[in-house]
Amino acid sequence: MARSLGLTAYRALARRAEAQTKEPFAPRPEGELLWLHAAEPGNVIALQDLAVRMCGARIGLHVLITLPDGDTAPPPLQQRPDVTIVQAPAPSEHPAAVAAFLDHWRPDACVWTWGALRPNLILETAQRQCPLILVDADTRGFDGRRDRWLPDLTRRLLSQFSAVMARSEAARRRLAQLGQPRDQIDLTDPLLAGGQALPYVDSDLSEMSATIGGRPVWFAAQVLPKEVPVVLSAHRKAMRLSHRLLLILHPAAPQDAGAAAALAAERDFSVLNWGNDGFPDESTQVLIADDTRDLGLFFRIAPVSFLGSSLIAGEGGCDPFDAAALGSAVLYGPKVRHFMPSYTRLAAAGAARIVNDADALGTAVSRLIAPDQAAAMAHAGWDVISKGAAVTDKITDLIQDILDTREAGK
Repeated sequence: MARSLGLTAYRALARRAEAQTKEPFAPRPEGELLWLHAAEPGNVIALQDLAVRMCGARIGLHVLITLPDGDTAPPPLQQRPDVTIVQAPAPSEHPAAVAAFLDHWRPDACVWTWGALRPNLILETAQRQCPLILVDADTRGFDGRRDRWLPDLTRRLLSQFSAVMARSEAARRRLAQLGQPRDQIDLTDPLLAGGQALPYVDSDLSEMSATIGGRPVWFAAQVLPKEVPVVLSAHRKAMRLSHRLLLILHPAAPQDAGAAAALAAERDFSVLNWGNDGFPDESTQVLIADDTRDLGLFFRIAPVSFLGSSLIAGEGGCDPFDAAALGSAVLYGPKVRHFMPSYTRLAAAGAARIVNDADALGTAVSRLIAPDQAAAMAHAGWDVISKGAAVTDKITDLIQDILDTREAGK
């Protein structure tokens, strides 16, 4: 009786609310679709990372990521040509909105993170025979008013998940209090973003390494037009102590490459365009690289990288794990709201340093081009990247098994 009363009361309230009208759904990709729900504010990047890993592990898989309630400025997706990942708001709890969402996306499996369970959405998903797993459960995700006053409803929702993982012993105790059998709760590390090993062309890496030889080099990636003068001033300062220093400059938008090259030439740098002119020679001081597909190459080449879109308010920065995963020490500006948790982790480990202007950037580059300094930061970055790999692998394997079983049953 209590169980049905809790759910009945909740659904009565949900029906009173209007079926919120949101943006039209993006087209559903053909084939398998994995749905990841980011219930925890500020942790969307961890699911973006998991999405890319899953697409790499399973040919033909597409991923839908739904966002936390009220998240109006999530981190932008780092789209790559070999995967299809869609990011969209979750539906409201009105039955019509839930039905429309599930009718359109038809997910083959759902991974729900953290907590903040949505009764209508979860129960309707389970009723449609879509497997659900709960990962990275946290006490804060199960400390809402509904969890305290309607524990029977939370217990029913937990029973819909075929696997449950908690990020701490405290979270496991909380789930057990809510009725989840303790022996059915796996204790794992927190789900964290871990970066991706960006691709590169083997021959380019070999030839670039041979061409540069022993020259010191640093990379400025995703640089906005207003940041280009800062980067060039920093390069001039760093060259006073290392006159052979090479700067590889990657504009945030390809169409800005010409203006960046012109400004560098105006400041009396010897400039080369990677896409048009080929490999730098001993006289090249600034190499302009405008193709995002070459980021993996230059993060491997440069022991130190400044990550742009971080000195100017409004852009929110770019993912630092792309650099850290490839052994490059990270320098960044203060405007990195989209990726603040990632930068915080790297900075706390000594793998990243914040800079505020050209003088600070030039000083940091001068210090870090010393091999021992950059290597220490790169090692710290790798430790951060590696932490949490076990839980990501465990989730990936579990999803693979669920999708394989579902495919075999069709």
